[in-house]
Amino acid sequence: MTTDSTMTRIGQGVELHHHQGQREAARDLFAQIWDDIGGEQGDPLHVCVLAHSMADVQDDVHQELMWDLRALAAADLVTDEQVAQAGVPLSVAGLYPSLHLNLSECYRKLGDLSRAREHLQQARAGIGALGDDEYGQLIKGGLERLAEQLDDVT
Repeated sequence: MTTDSTMTRIGQGVELHHHQGQREAARDLFAQIWDDIGGEQGDPLHVCVLAHSMADVQDDVHQELMWDLRALAAADLVTDEQVAQAGVPLSVAGLYPSLHLNLSECYRKLGDLSRAREHLQQARAGIGALGDDEYGQLIKGGLERLAEQLDDVT
């Protein structure tokens, strides 16, 4: 397996954001990578992971939603072979619960509760693809919290 330099750079941006709290620096790095890969014309796995990460560093929920929708659209073009070659320890099916969780959260913030519930259901339908590891627990916990929030506002 060769090292995927784009995935490495995306990981550096995630590190800046999640572990160092540098949202703006992460956003700048993600924007540079986006240009480097050719935007939405880039490799679908890169587009998916980058857009998913870029959504997390947006200050405006409408921008966050736009990036999350890009990530979901790109995921539909990714194969398990591409994921494995990039060294991602998930199947393509394992990407969807997190993508739908993020979209559900965006729609909740925007007050579109029917769409929020729709994406929550899609995320729940795919959780079988997640392992019982730290990542799987993170996504499952996020889904539980979001479900509680959506139930609170009905």
